[in-house]
Amino acid sequence: MSSNDQQRGGVADKALQLVMEMKRNPDVLPPYNADLVRQCQKKIDELFHKNAAVVERMRNGLEHDPSLLQPRLAAMCHIRRCMMAYVNERKNRIRSFRWRYGGALPASVRNALCEAEIQFFNEYSSTLARFQSNLGEAGVNLLLHTAPPKTLFVQVRTLEDYGEFETSDGTQVQLTKDSLHSLPRQDCEMLIRQGVLELVH
Repeated sequence: MSSNDQQRGGVADKALQLVMEMKRNPDVLPPYNADLVRQCQKKIDELFHKNAAVVERMRNGLEHDPSLLQPRLAAMCHIRRCMMAYVNERKNRIRSFRWRYGGALPASVRNALCEAEIQFFNEYSSTLARFQSNLGEAGVNLLLHTAPPKTLFVQVRTLEDYGEFETSDGTQVQLTKDSLHSLPRQDCEMLIRQGVLELVH
């Protein structure tokens, strides 16, 4: 194998690592791999400029061997497809987090996002909020009632010191760690998603 083939293959393998990162972690979002993404972007630029130089020499009659153009183009396309698959899968998971946690991401999730992904999450949250507020006279919270309730009240345990919580009927509840409560399902669904409460079966 030539040194050119080894270099192209090496970066192509690294691009595939981005896809494999997501495949190996189907239930969590791994930290954004900025270093590997930059390496892939740099290699695409490098291969593009090499091809552009060959094409320019061919136009000037200084180059008669176009054999490396197609392999470089194939390598660029492969790297780009891997990067797009990586970004798209992360985007889909970030959208799902909005439905799971509401507008407040857990620190473990937020720390795995890059600045652009945090901005995407915030913009998606704002768009969803505007959409919900325009439904009906008083708006509709689409994050509630994602599954049909079996009972109006549920038993929950508080997983952390949260403080005072007001239910939809105006009842004040003090949520302290390990305390047990019977609350309206619709009032505590968001806190369950955020990890403040858990259902007691």
